[in-house]
Amino acid sequence: MVRRCPDLVGALDLDTEVVEAVGGVRVLDEHELERGLVGVPGPALGRTAGRPADVVKVTESRTAPYLVSRGPGGGLAPAPPVTEVTRSGRPWIPGHGGRCVYPGLVSRIVVLDYGSGNLRSAERALRRVGADVTVTADADAAVEADGLVVPGVGAFAACMAGLTSVGGRRIIERRLAGGRPVLGICVGMQIMFDLGVEWGDRTEGCGQWPGTVERLKADVLPHMGWNTVRAPRGSTLFAGLDADTRFYFVHSFGVRRWEMEVSTVMRPPLVTWAHHGEDFVAAVENGALSATQFHPEKSGDAGATVLQNWLRDVVG
Repeated sequence: MVRRCPDLVGALDLDTEVVEAVGGVRVLDEHELERGLVGVPGPALGRTAGRPADVVKVTESRTAPYLVSRGPGGGLAPAPPVTEVTRSGRPWIPGHGGRCVYPGLVSRIVVLDYGSGNLRSAERALRRVGADVTVTADADAAVEADGLVVPGVGAFAACMAGLTSVGGRRIIERRLAGGRPVLGICVGMQIMFDLGVEWGDRTEGCGQWPGTVERLKADVLPHMGWNTVRAPRGSTLFAGLDADTRFYFVHSFGVRRWEMEVSTVMRPPLVTWAHHGEDFVAAVENGALSATQFHPEKSGDAGATVLQNWLRDVVG
C-alpha cells in the first residue's frame, strides 16, 4: 500500500514535492540499499526476521531516495512516526537507534578553533560517528553549522582569553538564542559557567550556567584516567550505556556544586556526576547546550556513543 503523507514534508525540512510511505509488502533490493544506506552491506539490511521491511521513502526530491529505519538490533524495522524522522545522514550502527538516511544529509559540525583543545582528536572522533567536520575560527561557519563543538584544555583564564579573541562567547550566545546545538568538552564545559577560580585568579566565564569552577578536594590531582559517571534518568548523551561504563578524565578543577535554581516554568537541566575525592559535575544536558567534563574523543567506544547520541538526538 502506498499513501500520501504531506505532514512528513515539514518534518524532513526538505524541498520535497511528494512524500510516500511504502509499507508491509516491500523488500528493498541490494542495489537500492547500496544507493540509500551508508557503509552497511545491502543484503544484511534487506529483511527483519525474514519478513518484508517497512520504510519511508521520499520521492521527487532533490535528495531522494530518502530511507529511514530504526531497527534496534539489525535490519530494517517499521518506519518511525513522522515526528521522529531525522534528516541527519549518519551511518547506521547496530544498538544505536538504527536510523539510517541518505548520505548527502550528513550533519555539518564545526569544531571551534580558538587556540585551545584537542582539535584534531575531536575532529577524528566526530568523523568516526559520521559527521562532516570543519575545524575553524570563522564566526559565520560556527554560527551556521548544524552543531558546534567547543573543546578546551589547560587553564580556565587562557581558554576564555582565546575564546574572546575569536568572538566565541558571542558565537555561543547567537547559537543558543536560536536553539542551535553546542557541545562543550573539558574546559569547554567549564567556561560555560559563571566563574573560574584558579590559584587565586578569578575569571568570568560565558555565564550560561550559574556556578564556579574551582580546585577539587582530592588527595591525588590531577584526576587523570578512567572513571564512571552517574547519569540521570532520561539522559540523551548516555542513552544505551551501562552504569559501569568508564570515560577518560584529565583535570584538577571542576564544578563541585550545581547552583541553578529549580524553575517551575523551564525544564531543569540533566546533570551527570562523577566522584574523585568528592562529587563533581561530569556532564550537563540543557536543551541546545550540552557539555562533558570528560573527553569523549579519548574515551573509545563509550565516547563514540556519547557523540553519536548527541549527533542523532540533539543535533538531529
